[in-house]
Amino acid sequence: MFCPQCGSTQNDELKFCKSCGANLHALRQIMASRDVDGKFDWNKTWVADMFRSGDDAVKQQVEIERLQGKTTEMKRQSEIKAGVITSSVGIALMILVFVVMNGIIAGGRISDAAVEILSRLWIVGVLPLLVGAALIFNGMFVSKKGGTQLPPVESADTNELNRAPEENYLEPAHTNQLTEGIPFSVTDDTTRHLRSKPQ
Repeated sequence: MFCPQCGSTQNDELKFCKSCGANLHALRQIMASRDVDGKFDWNKTWVADMFRSGDDAVKQQVEIERLQGKTTEMKRQSEIKAGVITSSVGIALMILVFVVMNGIIAGGRISDAAVEILSRLWIVGVLPLLVGAALIFNGMFVSKKGGTQLPPVESADTNELNRAPEENYLEPAHTNQLTEGIPFSVTDDTTRHLRSKPQ
């Protein structure tokens, strides 16, 4: 048997590796208990996510956002930011295409029909500009009105965190180690009772 830690060859009867001390007996047990005839589960793949119904996909997305702590306001801000970025890309694309096409036209080696096409090619930047403007509009006005969100799933952990503190809770410990008379560590004065015994 090969040791998985150091790679040396070891006798099959040994419980521990002679070279590095790895537990070979536990490794043999894990290898023996492995499910060799295990079937492939399609429900744990991206294919299952692709065929999931719309309601299940929405519920899963809401649960993921809840676990990540995303609020409606954070999503609105992200949408507005994405709109600004997309609009900026559209404007930059229009300027770039306009400058490059005018440079090609200024070269003078193209026909009049090509000049007509190239001089109007900057319009391709209008599409991302309009998409960005739509995202900004949606983030500023539409999402603000329709900000309904499914209520967060309450669990025992969140109930415990949101609960008001009770009066019978312990006071916080005073951890100032510079106070006189208090030992500086947990192990200080642990053998004091041994010194005080008469012999």
